Amino acid sequence: MDLDLRKLRYFVTVAELMHFGRAAERLRVAQPALSRQIRALEEELGAALLVRTTRSVALTPAGRQLLDDAGALLAAAQAAQRRVRRVARGRRALVVGFMPGLVVTPAVRALAAAHPDVHVEVRRIGWDEQAALLLDGQIDVGYLRRPFPDAGLSVLLLASEGRVVVVPEGHRLAARGAVTMAELAGETMIHHDTHPVRNVEEKLELVAAGQGVVLLPATTASFYQRPDLVRVPVADAPPAEVCLAHDATRRSPLIGEFLRLAVAAQAHRRA
Repeated sequence: MDLDLRKLRYFVTVAELMHFGRAAERLRVAQPALSRQIRALEEELGAALLVRTTRSVALTPAGRQLLDDAGALLAAAQAAQRRVRRVARGRRALVVGFMPGLVVTPAVRALAAAHPDVHVEVRRIGWDEQAALLLDGQIDVGYLRRPFPDAGLSVLLLASEGRVVVVPEGHRLAARGAVTMAELAGETMIHHDTHPVRNVEEKLELVAAGQGVVLLPATTASFYQRPDLVRVPVADAPPAEVCLAHDATRRSPLIGEFLRLAVAAQAHRRA
């Protein structure tokens, strides 16, 4: 039995909304047709996925398991579609994503020189999309910074580096040669999960406005130098890890070659 991706998408929508009527509206299908598709999926799988009453919908244990697995399946299918369409445009391509402050040029140039027929694209990515862009096929390989969810990814540690705290000019720590994490205990730390920020630039604007301080990898902070901000090394901060990652289901020789070139380029930089 082959799993029907259309039925799977229907199930995921119902499971997320817990309401057949709203799910039907989102999917733009008639509610009776949606119900039939879900029942057909249950019959194909030989398991009840939803408990239906006149007032509510709930997941069965089997339904919860399918919902857990469905995201990766649908993302993989969408990623395959993107890659096929890209190749169909007439030229092989490799899309390399990178976090701010990371240099990808040496490996990109080396791959382009070895494969003139391959169009190598680069794309800047943000903290909250690192893994998602790999899993849905928008990028083929990524230079990522931990933390990121690594389920479904093949991850290779490329480098680690120290961290700095970025403070406003005139801050009590601005003239220090280095500080410790204990000395930052009383500071308001700006994080994605505590402040409505989407990128490093927005974090630095909040720091400059005196609303807090931010802990960044040293290379990221140096990439965003500003005269109104000061970078101070944090002696005992956990190292910032830089990783190379790709979708673990991919078996592309081109990705493998790029990884080797990237590792060699990093070794050359350290030498």
